[in-house]
Amino acid sequence: MAGDLIAVEAALARVLAAATPIRDVEDVALSDAFGRTLARDLVALRTQPPSDVSAMDGYGVRAGDLAHSAARVRLVGESAAGRGFAGRVNAGECVRIFTGAPVPPGVDSVLLQEDAVVEGERIGAKEAPGFGRHIRRRGLDFSEGAPGLAAGVRLGPAELALAAAMNHARAPVVRKPRVAVLATGDELVAPGAAASEEQIVCSNNFAVAALVEAAGGVAVDLGIARDDLAETEAAIARARDCDALVTLGGASVGDRDHVKDALARAGMALDFWRLAMRPGKPLIHGTLGRTSVLGLPGNPVSSMVCALVFLVPLVRKLSGDRDPARDLRQRATLGADVKANDKRQDFLRATLARAPDGRLIATPHALQDSSLISVFCASQALLIRPPHAPAARAGEDCTILPLAPFAF
Repeated sequence: MAGDLIAVEAALARVLAAATPIRDVEDVALSDAFGRTLARDLVALRTQPPSDVSAMDGYGVRAGDLAHSAARVRLVGESAAGRGFAGRVNAGECVRIFTGAPVPPGVDSVLLQEDAVVEGERIGAKEAPGFGRHIRRRGLDFSEGAPGLAAGVRLGPAELALAAAMNHARAPVVRKPRVAVLATGDELVAPGAAASEEQIVCSNNFAVAALVEAAGGVAVDLGIARDDLAETEAAIARARDCDALVTLGGASVGDRDHVKDALARAGMALDFWRLAMRPGKPLIHGTLGRTSVLGLPGNPVSSMVCALVFLVPLVRKLSGDRDPARDLRQRATLGADVKANDKRQDFLRATLARAPDGRLIATPHALQDSSLISVFCASQALLIRPPHAPAARAGEDCTILPLAPFAF
């Protein structure tokens, strides 16, 4: 089976099935927890709101006192956020109250200030306030001891706000996966170096490292290994303490493609190395001890597309994400004709635009060569064409993978 063309969905399932989530837990300050995966459940350490509070600016009243338009109540004090009214509001009385302020005993409704008739210390209503209006009841958001955030949740802005509101200053999070990134090829030089016409500036390692970081991992740069078996083996050995190893290039069958052999000599258990995917047919997957291995193609666009499809979910799985392969695909409308597809699943680089009626229009670029970084940079989505898909015309439905969620 290792030499057969594997379908993309089946390959992803195998990559994730072979990966074991990291069990190491770190306790970090909430200010350092953005993007991390929660390792244990968090429960509320307090009740929110801690008491009945006003949802609006106005007057805290007893609704029955203002049932008639001519009725008036006497203003006896004020309740502000963080400084509530100390006494009880009795029949015929009211207090000035502000948003977030505690509702004093006796008050059962908040009369909006724009609905109030103010005559010095006497307050009336333009229309009778309803019982319980504009009051946020104690525990409306959550109560002390209630489950708030579950293990496996990635801590985004809303989750961090909830953790803070529940009175957590720190959070137990999964250790970030360490992902080694190794570029290979005699033709590669680092950015800024003098490059001959026979050489290429190494670029896809930066994109792949950025995707690792965006997915919640730590990228470990192993540099560039020449097309030499011993040098490639030595570089691979430096990844032994990492949770995943990503190689770039050298995954095909050429005489100078040494990555597959070097991984085998290092003891990697090979799962597959050929996909029914374009770009990205030569893609290695295996395990090297506890280290997950992905050997991505060397063409920059191929490596970026394969990293989006396979590496990002792998990093999420290692991080303990409960849904590492969540489906981010969307429906759109074709903005140009596309030809019939062959046996491989295509990921065409495409632009996105909104039609006047609100439809999302995906238009594939005319040039789809897997070396064209400028085309990828000018794209907002990947247009997914299933194997053996028939030709389609502009205006027909299509499936896209937006690039925005990957922070590209």
